[in-house]
Amino acid sequence: MSSSEASSSRAPSPSQSHGDAASPRAVSPPIAPAVDPTVTFSSLGLIGPLVQACTALNYTRPTPIQVAAIPPALEGKDVIGLAETGSGKTAAFALPILQKLWDDPKPFFCVVLAPTRELAYQISQQFEALGSTIGVRCAVLIGGVKMVPQAVALSKRPHIIVATPGRLQDHLENTKGFSLRGLKYLVMDEADRLLDLDFGPIIDKLLKVIPRERNTMLFSATMTTKVGNLQRACLKNPVKVEVSSKYQTVSTLLQSYVLTPMTIKEPQLVHILTTLTGLSTIVFVRTIHDATKLTLSLRHLGFPAIPLHGDISQDKRLGALTRFKAERGGILVATDVASRGLDMPKVDAVVNYDLPTNSKDYIHRVGRTARAGRAGRAISIVTQYDVELLQRIEHVIGKKLDAYEETSREEVEMLRERVGEAVRASTMEMKEGDGRRTQGGRGRKRAREGAREQMDRDDDEVEAGMPRFKKAKARR
Repeated sequence: MSSSEASSSRAPSPSQSHGDAASPRAVSPPIAPAVDPTVTFSSLGLIGPLVQACTALNYTRPTPIQVAAIPPALEGKDVIGLAETGSGKTAAFALPILQKLWDDPKPFFCVVLAPTRELAYQISQQFEALGSTIGVRCAVLIGGVKMVPQAVALSKRPHIIVATPGRLQDHLENTKGFSLRGLKYLVMDEADRLLDLDFGPIIDKLLKVIPRERNTMLFSATMTTKVGNLQRACLKNPVKVEVSSKYQTVSTLLQSYVLTPMTIKEPQLVHILTTLTGLSTIVFVRTIHDATKLTLSLRHLGFPAIPLHGDISQDKRLGALTRFKAERGGILVATDVASRGLDMPKVDAVVNYDLPTNSKDYIHRVGRTARAGRAGRAISIVTQYDVELLQRIEHVIGKKLDAYEETSREEVEMLRERVGEAVRASTMEMKEGDGRRTQGGRGRKRAREGAREQMDRDDDEVEAGMPRFKKAKARR
């Protein structure tokens, strides 16, 4: 998912950014997180109402990223936060912003930019939960839903706006009376992805219409070389808070792989899911087509599979997440739309049906389990074509994955015929569905969707380097 900046001429190189200590935008040295177990939210300087909200949410003690990030944020400094997924990054920026809002309550106080719609909803929910004692009002601006209800929400002048970049720009251009001239805080969550090529041009436009006199915070599980190009966000002498100095997974995560011929990849998955019966599991695939086909196949085999990908309407995506969180032992078949930022604390296992082509995306995927100190499992299916991808992943995370021992070739081969029937049935079902959509003329209408809406869709085939829409052939 990481790629080069849209234009390297707009910002200095990483070495220039870090080497210029006299520059007003140079990144300060990292702050080592405190390990003192006596540290509390009160001792970090948070006010009573926010401490009460943390207690109500069962936040018993601040996490390392919160210990390191909250004090400089309360001092009014810009912050760059780097920590592994599941470490409490959202509260690390939400709590100091809410405290500043308590001191100076104003509408449109803060904008949080998120790369995905689901993450935007989740951030808004956490702001509302943490700010419940001070009456915070939030609005979510995302693609895939109508703009009129969002415009109505903006007319109520919320304190916090959580948005995907494209939809925020839509409202700034088209919603009468809406502006961010009084903005005090800008937050970019999953900053490495937001600063990616796909979102860069829109972020450039947004930065031109918001005040330069503001505080800016960027948080992510991974910060690539784009850290050196953060002048695009106009940070002023930012403090870099780094809980983990390299890309890594949490110690409570048991990671393994199973080497499988491509011809029995589906039976191998079914065998793994059988051994994980009763556990909440996310199965990651590379494309939307694979997610749909695999979901149908698993349903034919009796598994409670739920799909989640960028081709599903927003309401259905939120419904899928809600069902998965509520159902014990459920199976979520997802593209990388579910790999970033989503807080699903009860996920017991992650299965990589397809290994990600970007090694760092592996960290985000397996980070959906083993969150907040809990144990978890991550199992990757590796075919003869994936060995190099596995080696890259092991190099990035700095450890060798163990071989998955709870399977045998004979047991998998016994499932081959039954699984093959399910795959054929799902293929026929997809063809019938495609035929009905073609007759209804919906395919051409969907192909005419605007480029900005397409960007907010988080389309995983585009992420994988495969264009979503192909030019239709002329009909005779």
